[in-house]
Formats: sequence, C-alpha cells, structure tokens
Amino acid sequence: MLEPIGSVEEFYAHALAIEGEAARCWRRYQEHFADRGEEVLAGLSGNLARFEEEHHQLLLERAGRLTLPELPPDRYRWLEAGPPESADCEVVFRLATPRELLEIALKAERGAKRFFEWVAGTTANGEIHELAEEMAREEAEHVQWVTRAMEYVRADGVDWDSLLAAGGGPGLALGGERRLRKGPPPSK
Repeated sequence: MLEPIGSVEEFYAHALAIEGEAARCWRRYQEHFADRGEEVLAGLSGNLARFEEEHHQLLLERAGRLTLPELPPDRYRWLEAGPPESADCEVVFRLATPRELLEIALKAERGAKRFFEWVAGTTANGEIHELAEEMAREEAEHVQWVTRAMEYVRADGVDWDSLLAAGGGPGLALGGERRLRKGPPPSK
C-alpha cells in the first residue's frame, strides 16, 4: 500500500498533476466533440476544462514558492500512458465512441476522487486533510456531471431510433453487397 501523503509539498505535486492532466484532456475532448458536431458534449467538456484550469491555477498560486517533488510524468495520464508500443492518443480519438471517451474520463475523475478521499483519510496533517476533502468534493461533482452525460449518450454510440426512422439500420448494410451485385449468387 502507498505511504500516506506526509507533506503539503507532496500533496500539491499530486494535486497539480491530477488537475493539469484533467484540464488538458477536457480541452482535447472539447475540440474532438466540437469537430464532430456533439455540441452538448463539447459544452460539458469546455466547462470542465475551464474549472480544471482555474483550479490548477489556484493550486499553483497556493503552492507559491514551495519546492515540489517530481512525480513520474505518466502517473495520472488519461491517455498515452504505458510503454511506447501502446496505442497513441490519436488512434483512441479516431476509434472511440463518445460514450467510450466519457468512460475514460469517468474512470479518471473517479480515480482522482478516490485518491483525494484516501489522502484525507490517511494523513495526520490537518492542512492536507482539509485540502484533500475540498478536492474530493470537487471531483465528486465532476463524477456526477460525467455520469449524467453518459446517460445522454447511448451505449453503442448509434442513434438507432433516428436511423430506423430514416429507413436505415443493420439490415441495410447486411446483404447490401448481394443486392448490388448483378447476376446469380456466387457459388460456394
């Protein structure tokens, strides 16, 4: 098990890494969703990015002249973590559905919430305890927002009701090759 966070400097190093990664990723989500016409998800992502950026800036100001320890650069990454041969971020954005991207975000936000709850529950330092509780409450709010957004997005990423109403659907694609081909069906 991890050792409890023992210093304010160590706490700020973790908090800044978590908030900085969240701000960066939410901005990336905002751009991705806006490019694909997902205005509701782009708006949510933009709001979360702004909150994370503001919080990151506040943490930087609070940390002031403290000397913070260095953390591994991929410690809190949402994407692009792991060995060099793992899938890069661009591939994830090209292949993932909006719901899958929100699942990645939800996992990261829940992880941040659990981390700050753990810090609050294990530290003997009153200042760190208060800061961690504050951060855990904020992360809980983010978890709620992402959870509600996931209710908006269908699990398979396809609006079957609209597709079927327009005369499309899985049956249209299945067997489409046979309908287009002239002549007798291929022999086996």
